[in-house]
Order: sequence, then structure tokens, then C-alpha cells
Amino acid sequence: MTKQSPVLAVADEELCAAESLAHADSYEAIEGRLDCGLLILADHATNAIPPEYGDLGMPEAELNRHIACDIGVGPLSRDLADRLQAPALLTTFSRLLIDPNRGEDDPTLVMRLSDGAVVAGNAHVDAAERERRLNRFYRPYHAAIEEMIDAMLATGRAPALLSIHSYTPVWKGDHRPWHAGILWDRDPRFALPLLDGLRAEHGLRVGNNEPYAGTLKHDTMYRHGTKRGLAHALLEVRHDLIESPPGVLEWADRLEPLIDDALQDPALGEVQYYGSTTDDEEELRDAANG
Repeated sequence: MTKQSPVLAVADEELCAAESLAHADSYEAIEGRLDCGLLILADHATNAIPPEYGDLGMPEAELNRHIACDIGVGPLSRDLADRLQAPALLTTFSRLLIDPNRGEDDPTLVMRLSDGAVVAGNAHVDAAERERRLNRFYRPYHAAIEEMIDAMLATGRAPALLSIHSYTPVWKGDHRPWHAGILWDRDPRFALPLLDGLRAEHGLRVGNNEPYAGTLKHDTMYRHGTKRGLAHALLEVRHDLIESPPGVLEWADRLEPLIDDALQDPALGEVQYYGSTTDDEEELRDAANG
């Protein structure tokens, strides 16, 4: 066996350290069984902003609101990943820097105004700064998702994707009545069992594509679920229900058996192309042909 030179060994270590540092700015990876059939994603897991961006010109109170992250999603995602022995990828940057749940050409990728709050630090973001944020925060996260999916597919069992989000109880003066919602597009394999399971609980009000629709083209589920033929669902939980440890525990207890039951269906472990309601006829034909 050829022994690596000390110089090359140091260079490799430095490269690995640099890559780890870059990844740390973008995402946190939680290990799990690659053959478990589930990959958990948290696009808006934290309100963290690197020091060089300061506070983006915003008061601390604004950075603690839902506009900066999905409150409670980080702890809930970690708890479920641990219980289900599932790999998980969580962002480590605030959505105010750049929103990973948008396509690169989406006009809301970098927000200048969010739920009435002016994001002063984004007021003069130009094409060069946008590209810097894409390369530093957005693209490594999506590349990690692609790599994890490939690794899980290599086991012979396709992973179902569960994207976990939370939403504010009041939006533009309107009180949202749902405790949670399941968002989906054309692929029902994962979404409908979760929706039916949650709705079976007495007193729980669960939205079907509420409070949002699951049909945003080029979002995380479209890019990694719809386009790759993987079963997927986006779970929204009202954030006042998971903003404390007891709330996270309650929802993890509720969701664990529902997710586990859904994964018993062999169809969730297969690649099947359903396309999207946002696709044009040519894209739907391509989806039908796999």
C-alpha cells in the first residue's frame, strides 16, 4: 500500500475542514438508516445569520418571528429523525438570507419585505450578492439532498420525503383554524395516509393543502420529490403548538406511528412519476414516460 505524503495528508485535511465549514453555513446532516425509506427535510429550521450579515438591519423581535424561520421545526425534525432512525437534513441559515424552498428564479428568493417587516439588509442585494448567497447557503443544501437521495436509492428502496414546516396562527389579521396541514401536488402516496391519519384524531383540524397549496413549482418537494418520482408530503404545523418542548413531544408522539404506518406501503419505496399540476403538457408527458 502506498503511503500518502505528509503534505498531501495535510492538504486533504484542510480541504475536508473547508468543506465542513462551508456545509456548516448551509445545512446540518443527521445520520440515519439509508434503507429506512424516509428522508426528513427542514428548509426553514433556524433563524441563524452569519456575523458578517449582522442582523440584516432588523430588530431582534422580528428575527424571532416566523418570517426568519419555521418555529419549532428544528426540534420536531430531530426528534422524528431519532425515533424513526431516518436521515435528516436541516438548514443552518435563516430564510431571510435566501429561501431554499423557492426556485432560483423565484422573485421571493430574497425577501425585502416580509409580513410587514422591512428587511433592510436585503434592500440592495444585487446579482453578485444573490449568487454569493446561492453558492454559500442554498446550493449546498440542495446538493446534499440530491446526494442523500442517491445514497438511499442505492439500497434498493426509494425514500419518501417528508418536508416539515410551521406557520403563524394569524396571517394578515386572519386567524387560521387548522392545527396542521398536509400539502401535496399530484402524488398521493404519502400525503393522503398522513392526512387521513391526522384527521382520524378527534378534535384535530387538519387542512388539505391548507394553509398553503403544495403546488409551488421548483420548491423543494417539486425539485426532489415530483421530478425524481419519489413519494413526498409537506407537513405544516401551527407554530404555537410546537414552540415549546412539551408541544414538540406531543406532535412527535402523534406523528411517529402515522409515518411508520404509511411507510409500510411498498408503493412508497418505489419510483413513480406523477408530474405536477403546474407542469405543461410536455412536462406531463415526460413524467408519464419516467
